[in-house]
Amino acid sequence: MRIENFELCLILCVLIFMNLDLPLKNLSYVTPVYAKRLKKLGLFNVRDLLFYFPRRYDDFSAIIPIGKLKAGETSTIQGKILDVQNRKTFRRRMVLTEALIEDESGTVKAIWFNQPFLMRNLKVGQKVYLSGKVTYSEEGLQMSNPVYEIAKRYLIHTGRLVPVYHETEGISSRWLRWQIKRLLNFTNQIKDFLPYEIRKKEKLMDLSRAIKEIHFPQSISLAEDARRRFSFSELFLIQLLKLRLKKKWRLQKAYSIGFDEELIKKFTRSLPFKLTDAQRKSAWEILKDLEKTWPMNRLLEGDVGSGKTVVAGIALLQAASKGYQAALMAPTEMLARQHFFEIINLLKDFNLKIGLLTGNEARIFKKKNNSVSREKILKKNQDGDIDILIGTHALIQEKVAFKKLALAIIDEQHRFGVFQRAALQKKYESFSAVAPHLLTMTATPIPRTLALAIYGDLDISFINEMPKGRQKIITKVISPNERENTYQFIKNEVKKGRQAFVICPLIEESESLQVKSAVQEYERLSKEIFPDLRIGLLHGRLKPSEKEKRMKDFIAQKIDILVSTSVVEVGIDIPNATVMMIEGSERFGLAQLHQFRGRVGRGPYQSYCFLLTDSQAGKTNQRLKALLKINDGAKLAEKDLEIRGPGECFGRHQSGIPDLAMTGLSDISLIKKAREAAIGLIDKDQSLKNYPELLEKLKEFSRKLHLE
Repeated sequence: MRIENFELCLILCVLIFMNLDLPLKNLSYVTPVYAKRLKKLGLFNVRDLLFYFPRRYDDFSAIIPIGKLKAGETSTIQGKILDVQNRKTFRRRMVLTEALIEDESGTVKAIWFNQPFLMRNLKVGQKVYLSGKVTYSEEGLQMSNPVYEIAKRYLIHTGRLVPVYHETEGISSRWLRWQIKRLLNFTNQIKDFLPYEIRKKEKLMDLSRAIKEIHFPQSISLAEDARRRFSFSELFLIQLLKLRLKKKWRLQKAYSIGFDEELIKKFTRSLPFKLTDAQRKSAWEILKDLEKTWPMNRLLEGDVGSGKTVVAGIALLQAASKGYQAALMAPTEMLARQHFFEIINLLKDFNLKIGLLTGNEARIFKKKNNSVSREKILKKNQDGDIDILIGTHALIQEKVAFKKLALAIIDEQHRFGVFQRAALQKKYESFSAVAPHLLTMTATPIPRTLALAIYGDLDISFINEMPKGRQKIITKVISPNERENTYQFIKNEVKKGRQAFVICPLIEESESLQVKSAVQEYERLSKEIFPDLRIGLLHGRLKPSEKEKRMKDFIAQKIDILVSTSVVEVGIDIPNATVMMIEGSERFGLAQLHQFRGRVGRGPYQSYCFLLTDSQAGKTNQRLKALLKINDGAKLAEKDLEIRGPGECFGRHQSGIPDLAMTGLSDISLIKKAREAAIGLIDKDQSLKNYPELLEKLKEFSRKLHLE
């Protein structure tokens, strides 16, 4: 009881001087060494520690009699220490700490390896809880390296659902549990930012209780309730931010670009193919947006090869034909260059000046495609003499200025860095008091409900239909014993005049990751497998000029097989390529594999995608087999979400979405409820002046959040 009273006094003393922003290094029990280690986990103050949630729980809640212990099971016991001692083993040169534990049903030995300091904590006669795996030895049953805790009123490490946290060197879950438990009484002073009426309607825990239950839950169901509360809160904050951004965006002025029916009809007649209904619908939605006096903010999502560039071409033509300027930004020089030539081809009948600006190239096309100096293209663009400027992030450099920019298109916008996208939007807004219409495009399929959660500030157009006549790509999972037959198949395709891709997960060989690398595979294929064929190598570390030369050679059919990393995932259009062979396919997500598959089948020839894997894991086979049955990118995205979860599909750190919100993306119902609650609140109080705690939380949240 004396120890408990001392701990209580310590907690009370801490709380008197406590506030959420108090640096952890100022706590008496956090030494400078520990403060440095906590920084590695991103923990700087009391708030950070309280909101550092467990990644899972160990269920040590069921306490069983020693006499009922069984080998191979993880169990929790309560008993008295009869004996405890350290002894050295000379064979392995380690210290064993052994304790004999007794309860009314029997005794069991507990053994800890190389932890001699335990002798200071474990004393004969003490009552203890032990949780761990039961093993069988020559002397009978024993508990190996169990978690221990001296019996007291409040259990932290045993005899309950025990939180397990992400750890770093020198910071264990045991240490974190001890520190967080000390601070939980402080949670009553934390104001709940979520409005009471929303908590009541959605039956959500209040913030104070949710923090306590997520760290030290009384049951699994209460742990889930706490997690649901925090998932809802983060999804709700995301929706609020997005809805406020949408309303703010619509307060800006934009050029109203009138719909020219005859112009668009002339364009569609010039195409060698007929637009799909999905293309026509998406183009119409964009054209109607361009007529508005506030800026368009629309996402165009379309599967690989669905024809997004043609739809973008319609928007570019409409803007340029009315005397405005338009810009198209792509994430790579390769893709920017491809867009440049594709837009030239699409709009060749309309007498427009089209420019290309990348880190290594500057071109202008009117009737001829000419290389020019960067200074010349910058001057012409600033004077308004270029109708459409296509490029990489070079378009957001300080020297680039537009005279009358009315439309900005970002292709594969999620591949740009957070700061690049922010700089792009800021730069466009700085050209004049008139903001450009903004169209973003992606070929990465996102389930519709998730799109609402992640892109809540955007209007969304879906191209969910493929052009007619496109052949289905034959997809197969290839086991190691089928590899040689696959190589022979590729040889036969090359003999027919076709070409192939070989994709590898890594650029260079890694000892820690047993997967094929592009450099290693290029050497092997060139010397051992296809010595008579022309093999090329492409990866992200090559100089831009080298990458461009490899792609030019591949397009010109000077290369039979291109060995590459994921740099060919988007925007590569080689109609003559018929084989996509993917090494280590289990290391890629379904959406990414679908992107790779879309690099072939773009011409008139039957095409094939071979998924090579050495993995025998059931989940891997389940995922890869989904590609055999499903060709629709959106359906594959749903399947990937179902199998792997949102964190793996979209990348926890890349997405910028907090972990609990990311977990919440698996709960479609929760997303809908969070969105409905946000819409209801914004409609009632757009400024949130009646919800000061929520407004403050929203400001803090927006500083930390970066949505792709």
